[in-house]
Amino acid sequence: MKKLTILTGAGISAESGIKTFRDGDGLWENHSITDVASPEGWRRDRALVLEFYNQRRRQLHEVEPNDAHCLLAELEKYFEVRIITQNIDDLHERAGSTNILHLHGELFKSCSSNNKNLIYEHKHDINIGDKAEDGSQLRPFIVWFGEDVPLMKEASQMAKEADIFLVIGTSLQVYPAAGLLHDIKDNCLLIVINPNETNVGYGQRAVVMKETATQGMKLLFDKLVNLA
Repeated sequence: MKKLTILTGAGISAESGIKTFRDGDGLWENHSITDVASPEGWRRDRALVLEFYNQRRRQLHEVEPNDAHCLLAELEKYFEVRIITQNIDDLHERAGSTNILHLHGELFKSCSSNNKNLIYEHKHDINIGDKAEDGSQLRPFIVWFGEDVPLMKEASQMAKEADIFLVIGTSLQVYPAAGLLHDIKDNCLLIVINPNETNVGYGQRAVVMKETATQGMKLLFDKLVNLA
């Protein structure tokens, strides 16, 4: 089976109703993203950070995978599919995809503030006083701005091995994820689905579809199957 590696961003989840910062003013209740998604913000006001992610978690219970998520899961019948997602939701899993790497963490997990290897399933609110087994405050299992992205090496390997590399719902502005395009083979077919301008970069040869994730996948699905 050919290897199909897929990089997904906020655009695919937005169509399920999940809000994104980059489409708006970058504020959450008058707080900047660095207030609620950075180590500095966590040190400054843990309660604020926890409430931000508690609201995101509650919202995630109310949304469902869309057609794009479901079509990506369907492609596992034809390809060895690997999904690298920048999203922290579980919509790929719920749609039926089985090989997903969450670059930026997972909303339905928590971890120790002192040891990110102490990880717990956590589908409801995290409150001040909720402790990990090492006695530290639980925090969202999220890679915040300014933190290392520990799964980049694994993601890079997935990109290098791809026969087809499909980018959906991301403008490729955020690094290091955007740098994965520079890891793909010269003979790898690169396809980008995004309604807005996309930073493909470095003269990459790409088939660019200026469509939403759902519309783009509906247009592309049969063509991909024919390449299997």
